[in-house]
Amino acid sequence: MTMTPTQIQMSERSGHHFVSGQYRPGAGPRRAVIDPASEAVVAHYAEANAEEVAIAVESAAQAQRQWWALSALDRANLLHEVAARLETLAATVGECLTREMGKPYRESHWEVGASASAFRHYAELARHENGRVAGPAIAGQLHMTLKEPLGTVVSIVPFNYPVLLFGWQAAAALAAGNAIIGKPSELTPLTLLLLMPAFEGLPAGLVQVLTGGAETGRLLIEDEHTHAVAFTGSVAAGQAVAQAAGKRFKPVLVEASGNDPFIVMPSAPVEIAARAAAYAAFLNCGQVCTSAERIYVHEAIYDDFVAALTREAQALRVGSGLGRVDVGPLASARERDRVEHIVARAVAQGARLRCGGRRPPGLAAGWFYQPTVLEVRHEMDIMHGECFGPLAPVCMVTNLDEAIALANDSEYGLGANIFTRDLAESMRAVREIESGIVWVNTPLNDNDCVPFGGRKLTGMGRELGIEGLEQFRRSKMVMIAPEAEADPEWFPYPDQDAFAQA
Repeated sequence: MTMTPTQIQMSERSGHHFVSGQYRPGAGPRRAVIDPASEAVVAHYAEANAEEVAIAVESAAQAQRQWWALSALDRANLLHEVAARLETLAATVGECLTREMGKPYRESHWEVGASASAFRHYAELARHENGRVAGPAIAGQLHMTLKEPLGTVVSIVPFNYPVLLFGWQAAAALAAGNAIIGKPSELTPLTLLLLMPAFEGLPAGLVQVLTGGAETGRLLIEDEHTHAVAFTGSVAAGQAVAQAAGKRFKPVLVEASGNDPFIVMPSAPVEIAARAAAYAAFLNCGQVCTSAERIYVHEAIYDDFVAALTREAQALRVGSGLGRVDVGPLASARERDRVEHIVARAVAQGARLRCGGRRPPGLAAGWFYQPTVLEVRHEMDIMHGECFGPLAPVCMVTNLDEAIALANDSEYGLGANIFTRDLAESMRAVREIESGIVWVNTPLNDNDCVPFGGRKLTGMGRELGIEGLEQFRRSKMVMIAPEAEADPEWFPYPDQDAFAQA
């Protein structure tokens, strides 16, 4: 079979890292990259070793000094050029991402454009201000805060949104004046490697990619010459990252698991709410940290909603992400096995399966699973852990009080949705739901200007917005006296200020 240009690039970049502005063959062991739609080997990646990590870290340090020496305007212009090059790479990188982790090509292509948008946003935001001037505590002096880069940022990104999350983090980190080293998931290593031509106009070593597993990540995090970590993954891994970084007091951005509620109230249009819930639950085969994983529906519309959601799920086209489909496969055999176990456990606990719950007939190869709707009770296990798969568990509630109470009954706090036409209900949800994000009638949307992140075991820190920029900057207090004059606070202290019995 004839290979596409993207497949040729994937073959050429297999087993390479991107260090000091060049693709270099990796010295470590090679591992296979599997297409989840066909189970065929589509590429290989190399495990970066300690020597390769040290070389990349040193290269980053040198490039970061060059980068920070430029004017804010020059850095902004170069970041705009990165954004433009990203857009030209969207088709190639999108195809690569779909071949590596399975999502529909439309979603993969969108990731690159969304990443470009973040670069444009931060290119301007970072030069808008670099600190502030305060009213002086001493007459005639200049007192101010300067914003400075941290140094070299380690970005460890997951398989589900590698381009988007690396783009968010790299845009903010670079705009703040840092260098960045990306460590992609073992499932999607080639995607970030094929993204690197977008950064060709920047100092060599400013943006680098090292492939590998947990050991490569550990080496990067523990290196004394890296200065911050951005990590997306499981709670356990996020805690380990935070502990390792904490030994050197490195700032850490952690986005761990989500278990987002989706509330539907009687005033909501049922068909629209069902379409929204289907999108929120089944986007990227449910492999989204902000997926709707706990759907709470008011009893007055419960039956109609469940019927409508079931119709939406049954209408979704499942297949290879390179075809005309709505839902691709899960990213690995392990992920599908995990989802099957969750469904089996829910059914054993009394859940009613409305549709799905099995592998699609006619798709013998690939790690596919049908979009699944279940009627459940809140106490079931499926409602108390991240599903991260094409599952839509629906639970009946009697009123908004109960819906909010159940929504908050979770160890996680990333996002939450509510569908309602009642403004008072909307405002209560915004105020009372314990999450970093609340979407009212507009599920899973982002805005470069608004911070993204969660509470509780979901993690700490923020991406996007000014908060995302601050994640990668440090503040320096500066006080300037225009003349070198004696200060009345200096030694010797006046005798009249001594303790009376001295």
